[in-house]
Order: sequence, then structure tokens, then C-alpha cells
Amino acid sequence: MDAIKISAPTDRATMKKLRAGDRVLLSGVIYTGRDAAHRRMVAALDAGEPLPVELENQIIYFVGPCPAPPGRPVGSAGPTTSYRMDSYSPRLLRDAGLLGMIGKGDRSDQVIAAMQEVDAVYFAATGGAGALIAERIKKCDTIAYSDLGPEAIFRMEVEDFPLVVAIDADGNDLYRR
Repeated sequence: MDAIKISAPTDRATMKKLRAGDRVLLSGVIYTGRDAAHRRMVAALDAGEPLPVELENQIIYFVGPCPAPPGRPVGSAGPTTSYRMDSYSPRLLRDAGLLGMIGKGDRSDQVIAAMQEVDAVYFAATGGAGALIAERIKKCDTIAYSDLGPEAIFRMEVEDFPLVVAIDADGNDLYRR
């Protein structure tokens, strides 16, 4: 089966068409964030403050990229284990309009329920392939929480970023099959 090409930012209709097991090539703008950045974003929502990035229709990659070697926008950029974001993801999905997440590993029932409510998708990136994944990142800029170092929020421009739909918008889950 050929990979499905999608763009980011995205929309609910695109996410709704994807099925668990689909291979995807993602191009466009995505954002990064790990648990420290997620904690701050949820605290901002709790305080009624704006988020440092507009997440409506966006995709977040759970990664802490390595420093860029000469001539590259980023160093190794493999996915981090997603369960660390599980306590924050439902809030970003429901209240900030997030439509996609990229990481590795299973997600909680609460995350899957929130995904189903908003037609969001969880993509798996290949763990252990950070150097290869980095070749698909064409630009990388820190945009928020720079004091967090590699756990800051980065804006990445990606081209044909290889992913697998791990959990689709209907809750079908490759990890639980």
C-alpha cells in the first residue's frame, strides 16, 4: 500500500479519513513539545492566558531534538515516549484544537476518548531512527519556552516525514489489536 500524503496544518476531514495502520508522509509545519512544555501550556489554559503557539488544526511532535550539526537545521530528532503527555493531551485536544500528535508507544483511554471527540489522530514515528527522521526536517526554530532547551517548543518544517497512524479518529488502536 502506498503512503498517504497529508499536509500540516491539517483539518478534521483529513484526519477522519485516516485509518489505523495507514502509512503517511507528512509535509508542512508542525510543532514540538514534551512534558515540560505541555505542563506550561495547560497551566496557561488554566490561567486563561493565550498559548505561545496557535494549536488549532496543528500537529505536535513529542521530541527533544539534538543540537544541529553544521549545515543542518536540527540534529537527531527521534520520538519520545508519549504516555508522559497523557495527562495534558486531552486538554490540548479539546480546548486548543490540536488535531494530531506524533510519538511512540501506547496512549491512555482518556487521550483516545478526547481524540474521538475532536477527530484527532495519533501518529507513530519510528523510535531509534532519529538521525533518519532529522533528514525530513527542513527548518527548525525555537518559538517558545527557550529556557527548556531541547524541550522548548520548536516550529519545524517537514517534508515527507514518514509516519504510521497508530490510533485513528475512531479510536482504532494498533497497539491494542
